[in-house]
Amino acid sequence: MDHILSLIIFFPIVAGAFGFLVHQGSIRVYGIAVAVIEFFLSIVLWLGFDYGIDGIQFAEYIPLISQFGMSYYLGVDGISLFLVVLSTFMTMIALIAVSIEKDIKNLVIAVLFLETTMVGVFLSLDIILFYLFWEASLVPMLYIIGAWGSERRIYAAIKFFLYTFAGSVLMLIGILYMGYLYYQTTGIWSFAITDWYQMILPFNLQLWLFGAFFLAFAIKVPMFPFHTWLPYAHGQAPTIGSVILAAVLLKMGTYGFVRFSLPLFPDASVYFMIPIAIVATIMVVYAAMVAYAQEDMKQVIAYSSISHMGIIILGTFAMNAEGISGSIFLMISHGIVSGALFMLVGVIYDRRHTKLMSEFGGLATVMPSFATIYGIMLMASVGLPLTIGFVGEFLSLMGFYRVDWVITLIAGSGIILGAVYMLTLYKRSFFGQITNEENRKLKDLNAKELTALIPLVALVVLLGVYPKPILKPIDLSVKKMITLMDKKFISQEAKDIVRKANSIGGGR
Repeated sequence: MDHILSLIIFFPIVAGAFGFLVHQGSIRVYGIAVAVIEFFLSIVLWLGFDYGIDGIQFAEYIPLISQFGMSYYLGVDGISLFLVVLSTFMTMIALIAVSIEKDIKNLVIAVLFLETTMVGVFLSLDIILFYLFWEASLVPMLYIIGAWGSERRIYAAIKFFLYTFAGSVLMLIGILYMGYLYYQTTGIWSFAITDWYQMILPFNLQLWLFGAFFLAFAIKVPMFPFHTWLPYAHGQAPTIGSVILAAVLLKMGTYGFVRFSLPLFPDASVYFMIPIAIVATIMVVYAAMVAYAQEDMKQVIAYSSISHMGIIILGTFAMNAEGISGSIFLMISHGIVSGALFMLVGVIYDRRHTKLMSEFGGLATVMPSFATIYGIMLMASVGLPLTIGFVGEFLSLMGFYRVDWVITLIAGSGIILGAVYMLTLYKRSFFGQITNEENRKLKDLNAKELTALIPLVALVVLLGVYPKPILKPIDLSVKKMITLMDKKFISQEAKDIVRKANSIGGGR
């Protein structure tokens, strides 16, 4: 277990490089085998994780450029553990479900390269290393959208790249300046996030640095008004690209807020708490209304993702254990549910080559298994109790209710709107008479599709009924982070706000 984190990060990219030597006809099986092994490694990590420790575990540290404090520093805690498992699991499921035949070798290799960058983001504790993985993730996703997407794939790929890269440039400036500040304070260079956690910055400086990091994370989420790249990316990406984008890549932005913004700039985080909450509420309601207006199934789910990410942001900036733990759990649940929904849309697109709801109707009659699984995922998406979606949404909203009940009430209405547009989609596509004769000949889910979807259904139900195995380690790490923030506050007002948010009702 000494180097389990390095193995998890680099196994996919090394195996992907060897994939160039694999015959075209065997590459799908090879890619699935690599993804299964990678998922097994993440399960080994989970089983070896000590639930009683709230700090970093399995740390690996190797100095790289000592004079500038750059190092190969990895570690995992309750905040990042399940995002790693989510990344490996959804990559495996996506490769099992992939239906593209054109140039599949390069697609599988690109996905394996992407998996390395995603896992690297969640395990890096040196922020330069984090930034390298963060930027490297753009390349394979750009390639996946641009090479295997739909008609406007090049436009969508370039828009995705430019938006996310532009925000990252400002974050890099903030990173370098933070490193310089640490040098000015201590006389040594360090880019280890655990060292930076000990810094207490002046309030005005916190505001500027918070903004530098905020833009990169907000674009990646994406937050309103930086969200316009996402519907294009989802609309033009192949199914496997949409699954990984929704399930994992968007979570890199919200993870950044939890890992960096809150503990590094606690006073600035409290200062911007209400403005960010207002923007998050706009995301929830606005995206839900736009989703209702869509005719394309995939666009409905794309805007639904934006709406749900708004709830995650709201929980993150609740600044209490319920809200932040709920937002991390919601990252996981949204990854599973949205990934499954995009996979289901891909199934129907492969059969009919259209995603327009007007082309369907009565699908439940000819595709009962498909309709059943779609219905379960739809219920999880709208937060039905006893499904995985309910747990994270409830905790996130309950967390922010302690801060501002009015904003919480408005954001909660977005969940009602979510039920409206999702049930409307389901009614139009699955019920009623079959008006299009082509739909009478549609085949139900095959063995490959069921193999990919049934584990997702099982998780939706099991973690909805019993979320404790995931919530417990998350909660421990989140409470440690809140304690760290409490020690770093320079404003008594900010400290009082966070203490109040964490004290009402006595916690979970």
